[in-house]
Amino acid sequence: AEYYAMITHMDAQIGRVMETLKEQNQFDNTLFVFAGDNGLAVGQHGLLGKQNCYQHSVAVPLVFAGPGVPGNEQRDDLVYLFDIYPTVCALTGVDIPDSVEGRNLLPGKKENAAEKRDVLYFAYTGVQRAVRDDRFKLIEYAVKGRDRVTQLFDLHADPAEMNNLASDPEYAGKLQELREKLCSCAEEWDDQKTEWGQAFWDRCTW
Repeated sequence: AEYYAMITHMDAQIGRVMETLKEQNQFDNTLFVFAGDNGLAVGQHGLLGKQNCYQHSVAVPLVFAGPGVPGNEQRDDLVYLFDIYPTVCALTGVDIPDSVEGRNLLPGKKENAAEKRDVLYFAYTGVQRAVRDDRFKLIEYAVKGRDRVTQLFDLHADPAEMNNLASDPEYAGKLQELREKLCSCAEEWDDQKTEWGQAFWDRCTW
């Protein structure tokens, strides 16, 4: 009840900000960016918190509205929250520094824009790593004292991530593909000096 009450309270405060901007005739001249922290599981998968790589806890809201933003559109692109900064730069005419790793999310803006991502990489402390493409997600666990646990989900057919396909021979090729992408991401992000890395990195030579 407290969790949903906080969400309702936040919604009301955003409404106050928008009404004030309208009163001051600044509403049409304001860029709105709304994002959120990772959500609590609230009972999903038998969990309460956000200590996991399931969609209910890694997916966060990201909304842009205002001048220069296409209206009434929803996209399924794979993005990180650190893409906000270069996108705001593009919307406000500010040069995007070369050191910025995020990507401009604006469609049709070739300057400082990068190709769309084909995967996202997730982590929870030293014991969980995950990678997802536009349809499938692989989660690998390396918990001290236990055998490695693998989960593979078809996010289109199984958005609640309840049917683990990791042991299904039909998906062996997809499992191998995502494991290779996971290892590539781990190397790209220099993600080796963790409990997960020590237990798993030497297996990234499938």
